[in-house]
Amino acid sequence: MLRFTSIVRLAAVFSVLLAAMGAAPAQDYPNRAIRFVVGYPAGGTTDILARIIGQYMSDRLGQPVIIENKPGAATNISLQAAISSPPDGYTMVYLGTSATVNPSFFESLPFNVLRDIAPVSGVADFPFVFVVNKSIPSKNVAEFIAYAKANPGRITMASFGAGTSSHLAGELFQAMTGIKLVHVPYRGEAFALADMISGHVEVMFDTLSAALPHIRSGALRALAMAGKTRYEGLPDVPTVGETVAGYNAMSWGGIGVPRGTPAEIIDRLNQAINAGLADPAVRKRLLDVACVPIFFTPAELTAFMTAETEKWAEVVKRSGVKAE
Repeated sequence: MLRFTSIVRLAAVFSVLLAAMGAAPAQDYPNRAIRFVVGYPAGGTTDILARIIGQYMSDRLGQPVIIENKPGAATNISLQAAISSPPDGYTMVYLGTSATVNPSFFESLPFNVLRDIAPVSGVADFPFVFVVNKSIPSKNVAEFIAYAKANPGRITMASFGAGTSSHLAGELFQAMTGIKLVHVPYRGEAFALADMISGHVEVMFDTLSAALPHIRSGALRALAMAGKTRYEGLPDVPTVGETVAGYNAMSWGGIGVPRGTPAEIIDRLNQAINAGLADPAVRKRLLDVACVPIFFTPAELTAFMTAETEKWAEVVKRSGVKAE
C-alpha cells in the first residue's frame, strides 16, 4: 500500500506532467495554418485590412494565415463559427463594432461575445465621416443641425443597414442633437454610397476609406469626422465633437479567438499583430485605405469592448431599433 507521502509525491509529479502537456502546444505554436474568419465579403475594406495583417502574421509566425470570409447576419455567422471552433489558437475571428452592437440589437443570440470570445488585439480604426450631398445647403455641423430642426422628418439618412455602425452613428447624432432624420437602410455600404452620390438620399455616416474619393471629387461634402480626432488627410474638416460635445462614433476592427485559448498563445498572437501594426510598410498600406492602426493588449481590448457594448446598448434603447 502506498504511504501518504508517496501519494503526495506522485500527485506532484502528475501535476507537473499535466502542466508540461498543456505548455507543449503553446511552445510548439504554430505548427500549421491559422484560420482567420472574417464576417464580411471579399474585396471590401475590412477584407483588405484582414489580408494585410494576415500576410504579415504569416511571415512572422512561419505558417499561413488563411482568410475565410463568412458574411451575413451582421457578422453573427462568423462569430458563431469561431466560437464553435476548438480553443487551440488555430482559429481567429475579426471583431468589429457590430460585435458590440448586436447584443442589444438582436432579441436573442446563441452566444455572448464578451463571454465566448477572448479578445487578442486591436487592428485599426476606420474613421467615420459625416457627409451630405449637394441638396443640403449646410456647410458645417451647426448649420446642419439648424437646417434639420427647421425640416423635421424630411431629411433622409442612408446607412449600410439597420443596426450597422453607420446606422447607430446616425442614431447617436440624432439623440445628442434633438433632430429627427428619416433612416433609409441599404444592403451594404456600396449601395448606400451610390444613392448618396445620385441624390436619392441626403446624409450619411460613412467610412472615410469609401467616401474620401467622392469628397475630393466634390460629389459629397464632408461636414465632420465622427471620431475624437481630425483626419490628417482632411485637416480642415472638424470633428462632430467640436460642435456636439462628447459625440464619438468609430468603426473599429480587432481580433479575437475562442474563449479557452491558452494565454501564451493569445500573447504571441498579440505580439505578432502589434508588431505588424508598427511596421512602416504595413502602416502605409493601412493609411492608403484610410485606416488608422490601434494598439491594444488583450486586457485593453476587453475593457474597450465592454465600454462599447454598454454605449451602443443605450443608443439602441433610446432609438428603439431592433433587428427585423
